[in-house]
Amino acid sequence: METLSIQGRNVSRIGLGTWAMGAGEWANVDRAESIACLRKALEYGVNLIDTAPIYGAGNAETVVGEALRQHIAAGGRREDYYIATKFGLDREATPSAGREPELGRVVANAAPQFIVEEIERSLRRLQVEYVDLYQLHWPDTLVAMERVAEALLPLLESGKVKALGVSNCSPAQMDAFRSVAPLATNQPPYNIYERAIEQDVLPYCDAQGMVTLAYSALCRSMLSGKVTAASTFTDIRKFDPKFQPPRLAQYAAATKALDAWAHERYGKSVAELAVRWILDRSPYTVALLGGHRPQQLELIPACLGWRIDGEGMAAIDAIVAEQVVNPVGPEYLKPDVRASYGQA
Repeated sequence: METLSIQGRNVSRIGLGTWAMGAGEWANVDRAESIACLRKALEYGVNLIDTAPIYGAGNAETVVGEALRQHIAAGGRREDYYIATKFGLDREATPSAGREPELGRVVANAAPQFIVEEIERSLRRLQVEYVDLYQLHWPDTLVAMERVAEALLPLLESGKVKALGVSNCSPAQMDAFRSVAPLATNQPPYNIYERAIEQDVLPYCDAQGMVTLAYSALCRSMLSGKVTAASTFTDIRKFDPKFQPPRLAQYAAATKALDAWAHERYGKSVAELAVRWILDRSPYTVALLGGHRPQQLELIPACLGWRIDGEGMAAIDAIVAEQVVNPVGPEYLKPDVRASYGQA
């Protein structure tokens, strides 16, 4: 497995994303299979596990914690996993007459008190005394980045977190954070179809020596090779414009063309091409491969030990440009603004 360093810790350049393991926004997710997937990751050399409290209202973190407990019970070590979790997203409670408030829309919440409470909840669910990387999930327009960084410093000093990261942040936001606290990573959406970070975020991170954790490496399965123009979706993808007409047909056609080209040029599938593409965009990139079944990790060995050269990169660009005439990014994922600063 190819590795890089995050503040002295070697991590795999392919990480396992656990959004689907939360099961809340995804269909047909089995808890036992998710735990088996997490334990299988180590066999493929994957030690970076990325999770978050918002994934299934804490369920993904609980699954990660159970997998880690089983690993330790079988003779493994806590340090075998590099656990990256997040804070900064919440669900607003909406009043309901005569009943308990119902959890509603997802909102950004980086209020300092919320951070203090959230880390304790994450530690309990993960069954650990510290997390390796603690990341702001989304910027909160109601809290200055400097204030967020200030709230995190005591967690670094106490050892509850070993390194700090952000997600979905701009260079200006990262500059503000870094004026107060050390920043090791940024986690943006990045894949063959979603490349906005190449304009400023990726060059910024490379220049600062920061690691870029690229989430949605397979573009929420669009680059898996299994999606067609006739596919239908009942999970989170039903809100994604890429998975709805008229764009679905365009992206499915592009994926089919990329798959044929990848097999012809490299003897690889489109999914293997997509992961390798991220690794070859910068020496500081990690491809976060989402999954919840052990079989979904079987492509990992085929992503290693080869490279996409400049000519190959240009050919990929040409295929995408020809097939996708109405491109769209992952903007639908952006959380709402919460009702007030004080909500925690």
